[in-house]
Amino acid sequence: MKSTLLTLCLLACSASIAADVEPVAIDLDELEWGPPGGGNGFPVGVRTATQGVDPVSGGRTYYAMFPAGSHFDLHWHTHDEYVVVVSGSPTIRLGDQDHDLAVGSYVVIPGGLRHSWTVQEGSDEAVILVRRAGPADFHFVDD
Repeated sequence: MKSTLLTLCLLACSASIAADVEPVAIDLDELEWGPPGGGNGFPVGVRTATQGVDPVSGGRTYYAMFPAGSHFDLHWHTHDEYVVVVSGSPTIRLGDQDHDLAVGSYVVIPGGLRHSWTVQEGSDEAVILVRRAGPADFHFVDD
């Protein structure tokens, strides 16, 4: 009886959480980008377009657009980060290793791992889709 009640409760909770999620299908050309920002470790000219925030973890899902010639200084986050390259060819440094990325590349950045992003001068801007496992925090590190 207890397990049946627990199962019904879990199903009801899952259904109520699922009911709060709206379907989304958006074209990259239709994104509503925020104004260019950056500085103090963030890439100058970076723009973001938030797609949603997980109501349980507080993790954001968003696109970030890095201009050609930009650099995101070495930093780390408390929570894991999951990234897909949507356009451009950025380079990410994960720990001590550099990885040249292309459209479709998938990156997992464990919480606490030092990393940085670079988009070469003369290349196209880079757009990434980011999913965070918790609220965003940025801890910049001196090289």
